[in-house]
This record gives sequence, C-alpha cells and structure tokens, in this order.
Amino acid sequence: MTEEAKTGEPHPDPAVSVVGPGGGETIVLGTTRMRVLEDGSHTGHRLAIAESVLAPHTQGPPQHRHARHDEGFYVLSGTVRFTVGDEDHDATTGTLVMVPPGTPHTFANPTDQPAVMLSTFTPDLYVQYFRDLQEVLAGGRPLTPQANIEAMSRFATRPATDLA
Repeated sequence: MTEEAKTGEPHPDPAVSVVGPGGGETIVLGTTRMRVLEDGSHTGHRLAIAESVLAPHTQGPPQHRHARHDEGFYVLSGTVRFTVGDEDHDATTGTLVMVPPGTPHTFANPTDQPAVMLSTFTPDLYVQYFRDLQEVLAGGRPLTPQANIEAMSRFATRPATDLA
C-alpha cells in the first residue's frame, strides 16, 4: 500500500496516468478479455477501471455480494444481462449499472454478438481477484465455480447462496 493510501494525504505532485488504445494490463479469463486501465496505483487505491470484452454466450461468475466495494458497469457495445437477485436486466449500449456493497449480482452475454463494458471498482481491491483467476487458468486448472468462489473469498466477496 502506498504512503498516500495509508495516510489519506495526497502526493505533492500527483502523476497523470494516460493509457492509450491497446495499453493497460490484459487479463484473459476463458471467453472474457479484460484490459485493466487503472489498477488503483494512480488513485491512492480509491478506484480501479477495466474494459471487458465478453464473447457471445459468455456466462459470468456465480451470483455474489461484495462487502467492501462498489462495482459499476457501463455497456460500451452489445448487450450484457445483469442478474440482481431474481431479476434480469438486459443492459444495452449506453446503460450504466451500479452495484453497491451487499447487493447480489452477476452478469453474462447471452447474445450472438460480443459485448464490451467498462467496469469501475471502488476501492480497487477487486482487480487482484481477476489476476488470481488468471493464475488458476495459467496453472492448468479449470475455472470452476468453486475456484471462483475461493478467489472471491479473499476479497470480501461471497456467493449469494440464498439465491442459488
């Protein structure tokens, strides 16, 4: 953790972060490709931002709840189905979905076309979750629901088992 994040004091000369097209850290999780645009290192760990491309017919993670961070999703193209509790919301281009802590949710691309969304994580702690999932795959292990749940548990997130 940076000194700025520990003390809450701004750095005297904050650096501007510019990530161009094709820049950022790429994380591939099966049929989803994520590009981390801001991992929190330039925001005092208050905010992370990622762009995700969901291939057609991509299932998302098990429905889950975050205890310590808000998650936002802005659909740049295509349609993303958000399931919140027992309600489905088909979010099309230009739709913003904000998920506060404690709200059960998941997402998927049920269509025949790719979908692209921009995600925010406040604070940034959830970026490491995606890195951990990529390590599971790199280690030759399948990305099972159980592996996903185990990774979630390290980041104040738990499955919404009451909705299973």
